[in-house]
Amino acid sequence: MSRLKLLLGVVLVSQLAGCATAPPRQPDNICAIFNEHYSWYEAAKDTREKWGVPVHVPLAIMYQESSFKHNAAPPMEYFLGFIPIGRASSAYGYAQAKTMTWDDYVRETGNSWASRSNFDDAMDFMGWFIYKTHKINGVSKWDARKQYLNYHEGWGGYKRGTYRNKPWLGKVATRVDERARRYAAQYRQCQKELDRSWFSRFFFG
Repeated sequence: MSRLKLLLGVVLVSQLAGCATAPPRQPDNICAIFNEHYSWYEAAKDTREKWGVPVHVPLAIMYQESSFKHNAAPPMEYFLGFIPIGRASSAYGYAQAKTMTWDDYVRETGNSWASRSNFDDAMDFMGWFIYKTHKINGVSKWDARKQYLNYHEGWGGYKRGTYRNKPWLGKVATRVDERARRYAAQYRQCQKELDRSWFSRFFFG
């Protein structure tokens, strides 16, 4: 009986963990996202307080990069159409952070236990990146379009203007900016309620 209870417990924990990492059902609405995954709101607020980054900008970039999938990765490439030879990039997780950039983040922040498939860590990484983009290239933390161009091309690439030779990238960056503006407008409508929910959860469980 004890073994059965243990097995059931493991199954239940696994199911709960799966639910916790499931993409939000309404990804186009920031209020719905945070109501469904309230811990994500807490992570977004922590990022805002730590890095001075508005909650809507990293979320808009994250949607573009991974559609909020914790294990997102570039498609596998194949030789002769059927022999797998690896992925086009080392990007992985919610933020689609490349291994080299992620290692820089870990080294600079000391967050050695961070995981790219953990939402809190991915948000902190994005806050760090947006903060450094502002510091290195002078881009406002509220400018989702230029922040995304830095995110995609890297700080050096943005400085060299590599995005100018990629018309398709400009269109994607514009979509990110439009989503960020939409998220910002939605957030203004539900921020008080979300913060009140935090207050209620903290004091009343």
